[in-house]
Amino acid sequence: MTASETHQAIEAVWRIEAARLIAGLTRLVRDIGLAEELAQDALVAALEQWPESGVPRNPGAWLMAVSKRRAIDMIRRQERFERKLVELGRAELAELGDEGHQPEVDEIEDDLLRLVFIACHPVLSTEARVALTLRVLGGLSTDEIARAFLVPEPTVAQRIVRAKRTLTAQQVPFEVPQGEELARRLSSVLEVIYLIFNEGYAATAGDDWMRPGLCEDALRLGRVLAGLMPKEPEVHGLVALMEIQASRSAARVGPSGEPVLLLEQNRARWDRLLIRRGLAALDRVEGLGGAMGPYALQAAIAACHARAFTAAETDWPRIAALYESLARISRSPVVELNRAVALSMAYGPAAGLALIDQIVDDPALKGYHLLPSVRGDLLFKLGRTADARAEFERAATLTRNERERALLRERAAACD
Repeated sequence: MTASETHQAIEAVWRIEAARLIAGLTRLVRDIGLAEELAQDALVAALEQWPESGVPRNPGAWLMAVSKRRAIDMIRRQERFERKLVELGRAELAELGDEGHQPEVDEIEDDLLRLVFIACHPVLSTEARVALTLRVLGGLSTDEIARAFLVPEPTVAQRIVRAKRTLTAQQVPFEVPQGEELARRLSSVLEVIYLIFNEGYAATAGDDWMRPGLCEDALRLGRVLAGLMPKEPEVHGLVALMEIQASRSAARVGPSGEPVLLLEQNRARWDRLLIRRGLAALDRVEGLGGAMGPYALQAAIAACHARAFTAAETDWPRIAALYESLARISRSPVVELNRAVALSMAYGPAAGLALIDQIVDDPALKGYHLLPSVRGDLLFKLGRTADARAEFERAATLTRNERERALLRERAAACD
């Protein structure tokens, strides 16, 4: 194996093993920042040694063994060794020194689940949760995260450092919450994963309409979480939603990178495998019983589109009804805006416009470019072209995505 091939292998191993490695080390040293440093040290050792010695048969175990040795060396160098020894426990320290120890599958998965809940802890800001999750669970470098979200690399690095310090200062326990706390914390975890997916699916700023890499990272995290929490309906609901939405990716962008709206997409380009996976996840939600949560309802809406082979076959009355159910349990101005679109498709543009006019002054939508965009579309369908043009022009000034801005200006010009 050439040096280049070895480095590619190391990169692939790191992407696969980083989260498990950091999770296992966090359980042992009780500090996510220190755990990541130890994991990075092991990665450096691999980069130094594997080009000469070759990739080991079990690279994950090799990285963990090196990390454990570094942890022992670090603890022994500290003046507080005796106190650390008591905190970790003799059994844990013995495990650290046992290079041949192979953690059980359940043990690894428990550590991963704990790490998910730490990285997405509500004590952190939303931006910090996203950055830390992509770093320790997604295996992305600081530079990759910065490029994905179009922010300076030092900003991302600072968010990650502050997040680790906050978790340490707040003494956030390395555990999976129970009871009511589990439900509250799980909503934070799902929110973070979906935020990552949405930034990839419809970039908020920059020159690209989509960033597929972020969609893939979010999907991978969602699938891992579904494997770790198989009895949580909303986890499967989120996975179903992301799978079905991701199935449209190839059809959402035109030859020059321009956005292609849902009703204008070539559905033959939709990924039927992802659709099948999404529908299967939705079936798992229904199999678990109980009322559908917000993510499952959104997945059911996405499934209505996925089952329609042409835009004309879409079951808009059912979509409108699902949005009404969603509004009952998770009412927000954005949900109402989407419900207005469904109503307009099911019962005519006047029905949708009537609902939009009820929320048009909502402060939460003040800078939301999709409000004037949708309103402009309905006004255009009603023949009020001058008003429609004004709305499209306003929407173009509000979006920070260049591709979307160009599309809205084209729509404004078409009103002439």
